[in-house]
Amino acid sequence: MVELPYLDVVQRLALCTAGTRLRMRFDGIVAAATIGPLLHSSYTQLISCTSNADVLLHRAERFTQQRLEALIKTDGHGHDGKPAVLFLSPHDDEASQMALGFFRHLTGDGAVAWSGGSEPGHEITHSAISVMTERDIDISHEFPTPRTSEIAQAADVVITIGCAESCPAVPGKRHLDWRLDDTTSHRIEDIRQVRDTIEQHTRNLVSDLRGEPTPCTAP
Repeated sequence: MVELPYLDVVQRLALCTAGTRLRMRFDGIVAAATIGPLLHSSYTQLISCTSNADVLLHRAERFTQQRLEALIKTDGHGHDGKPAVLFLSPHDDEASQMALGFFRHLTGDGAVAWSGGSEPGHEITHSAISVMTERDIDISHEFPTPRTSEIAQAADVVITIGCAESCPAVPGKRHLDWRLDDTTSHRIEDIRQVRDTIEQHTRNLVSDLRGEPTPCTAP
């Protein structure tokens, strides 16, 4: 078990309560001995992303749930054979989050998706949230997460967006590298252009996963 000596009594209790919820949720599916260390690992990996203790605990629990679901899929259980996609970008705070938002919007319950970053940021950028809201897609409740082995192994398709070098291909997985124009610009017009390109890529991906003709060609 990973020790977290810097937690105060209230934080330890909250983390323990989160662990209890996760053990109840995955009872009979994942060994209880797996859940505690994974929750502590998630907490540790996200601790540099926010100074708000309550936000950190909430995110750590959600991130652990994602990792547990990935473990279940890798073991051959869960998700009912649905395709699983992992979107990766350097900081997981803009491009990969937009791709994740579009993918979930287009597939609903028909697929599973995650995002991650080689060096995750603190929050999703306000610009990304804003331009996605223009498409009636709310990504404000999401948050950057690191790339993890559990989720990478569970994915059928791994998409790299501007991080092909720092996010190497996972052996045995289909890998696509989406090359975009400058994603460092803060001009809203440029971010909209990036969003539109990501939307085209994502629509093409969804059509491909469904065995349908590709609707359009992304630049």
